[in-house]
Amino acid sequence: MSQPSQAAVRPNVRVVLFGLMIAMMLAMLDNMIVSTALPRIVNEFGGLDHFTWVVTAYVLGTTVSTPIWGKLGDLYGRKSVFLTSVAIFLVGSALCGMAGSGLLGGPADGMMQLIAFRAVQGLGAGGLMVGVMAIIGDLVPPRERGRYQGMIAGIMAIAMVAGPLVGGFITDHLSWRWAFYVNLPLGGVALALLITTMHLPKYRTEHRIDWLGAGLLSVGITSIVLITTWGGNEYDWGSGQILGLVALAVVSLIAFGFVERRAPEPILPLALFANRNFALISVIGFLLGFAMFGAMNFLPLYQQTVQGASATNSGLLLLPLMFGMLVVSLLVGRAITRTGRYRAYPIIGGVAMIAGMGLLTMLDVGTSKLESSLFMVVLGAGMGFLMQTSMLIAQNSVAQKDLGAASGAATFFRSIGGSFGISLFGAIFANRLADSAAGGAFGGGEGGGMDLEQLKELPAQVRETVLAGLADAVSHVFLWAVLFTVAIPVLAWFIKEIPLRTANETPAPATGEESEPAPVA
Repeated sequence: MSQPSQAAVRPNVRVVLFGLMIAMMLAMLDNMIVSTALPRIVNEFGGLDHFTWVVTAYVLGTTVSTPIWGKLGDLYGRKSVFLTSVAIFLVGSALCGMAGSGLLGGPADGMMQLIAFRAVQGLGAGGLMVGVMAIIGDLVPPRERGRYQGMIAGIMAIAMVAGPLVGGFITDHLSWRWAFYVNLPLGGVALALLITTMHLPKYRTEHRIDWLGAGLLSVGITSIVLITTWGGNEYDWGSGQILGLVALAVVSLIAFGFVERRAPEPILPLALFANRNFALISVIGFLLGFAMFGAMNFLPLYQQTVQGASATNSGLLLLPLMFGMLVVSLLVGRAITRTGRYRAYPIIGGVAMIAGMGLLTMLDVGTSKLESSLFMVVLGAGMGFLMQTSMLIAQNSVAQKDLGAASGAATFFRSIGGSFGISLFGAIFANRLADSAAGGAFGGGEGGGMDLEQLKELPAQVRETVLAGLADAVSHVFLWAVLFTVAIPVLAWFIKEIPLRTANETPAPATGEESEPAPVA
């Protein structure tokens, strides 16, 4: 009887996977689309010193909502929770497209509106990311999960390619606003497909969601991100504002720890961290997000300014990075499914990321496009070894009933790493830029704009000085990224190779009826 059960599941996985791929592409595509549109957005609204917040708000919204979405899926069933997150994401996308357009206020308010609406968009994206991984975890046992998660990682790589390309094309030929509006038809297709094809077990517990824990965690995370963003930039490190945020972060996170120990259904179950593999992979995910999201956002800026690429071409120039990630992700996913072994891959990935970040510290005004492409291939390969492997290890470390919480925690630590990375690297970039000739040329004051056309009109000698300052600021960001990436292979060395389960545990039905045990391969 086990064979029919498995056969009944497999067609469902294939059909649902397509809808999940669209949903994951939504979350990843929009983050990458914005990177090539940012220079135009800043040029229209001003506020160069706030431009990283367009990305930070999205990642921060994703981060604070991820554990909540994961736990809601565990408690109330993943389908309705997942579809709700898609709807919130689409509403946020529509609002982002209307920011500063006159419908919601003038251009003077555009940057602040866009940042706020990006946070709404990020709230929905948090549910997309954790929902996709948890749903695959419901449908596919860990031993086979590597192949499917490899496909999802491949879709993430494709989205990273398509994002800058689509964003660049839209920015050059239409308007940056369509970088957000393009999500609406894609999201409509995903909603229709998932509503009609995705059939998951519906279950519910008597416990309520841990809203107090969720609120304390959100306050703590937001405080830390504000510290890394404003410290040494908007305010002195010893100022009352920064010290007040430090106190707020410490108090809220300590209170969060006490609340989680007593909550019947904690947002982030602290007992999960008693598992060594889960604890290690959570820290690795944090460092991966820190280095990857934090540093990658500066590549399009380097390409459009120092290398003189258009918005569309800057997307094309990111193809080597995504190619390395796509190929390695697919190969690693298949290898894990075939052998059941995974410990070596995060170690190799960490070493490759160190090499890639180290090569990118060599970027300057004389770096050719071929050289920078080779540097990015190395970085992309390292990311490919780590992306889906970290999620697989996290899910294999917990029982099936905690799958949503574990998926949420893994995504959470990667996202919070990205939030901190973007904030800290943005501050490093801004400070380094302010100390160079490029700072004044790009209007470093409040409300300053980044006028790329004006840069082209500068005298040759002045332009070379400005470009050198920009290249130095970008390479300085990658230098800091190396320092954080070094810890990844060191931590991965201590991961224990635990055999991947060949069948999922079946959660007890809400009605209390007996269910047939899951087949064991």
